[in-house]
Amino acid sequence: MAKAKKFFTIGYEQTPAKSVLDELEQAGVKLLVDVRAVASSRRPGFSKNQLASSLDERGISYLHLRGLGTPKDGRLAARSGHFDTLHRIYAKHLKTPQAREELDELSALVKKSGPVCILCYERDHSHCHRQWIAEIIGERDGVRVENLAAKQI
Repeated sequence: MAKAKKFFTIGYEQTPAKSVLDELEQAGVKLLVDVRAVASSRRPGFSKNQLASSLDERGISYLHLRGLGTPKDGRLAARSGHFDTLHRIYAKHLKTPQAREELDELSALVKKSGPVCILCYERDHSHCHRQWIAEIIGERDGVRVENLAAKQI
C-alpha cells in the first residue's frame, strides 16, 4: 500500500522565524510553498530571500507561488474581519488562469515531492485563504491536511 502524502499549512503571525523553521523541520517538511501575493514582511526572517536562505540551511526547499496569494481587496477584507468577503473574493480569484495553473503546479508537487507545506501570514488557518487551497488539494489529491502552529512570541 502506498504511503499517504503529507500536506501541511502554517502561518507565521506572532511567531518568530526560528519557531516556524523548527516546526517545519520537526514535521519533516521538504518543500515550503509561499502562497502570499507579496513575499515580503515587516517580521524579521519572513521576506522571500531571508526565508529561502534559512530554509535552505535546514534542507528545506522554497517556492513562491504568487498566483495563489490573496488579491489586495481580499487582504483588506481579511484585515477588517470580513471573512465572507475574503472568501468570495478568493473564490473568484481561484478561477483566474494564473491561480488555476499554480494550483495544478502545487498539486503535482504534493504528489511527487516529500512533505509539502504552504505558508501565509495568518496564524489561524480558518481566517486565511490557505484553508481553501488546502481543502482543494486535500480533496483533489486525497491527501490529509495538517495545520501546523509554531510557538508564539
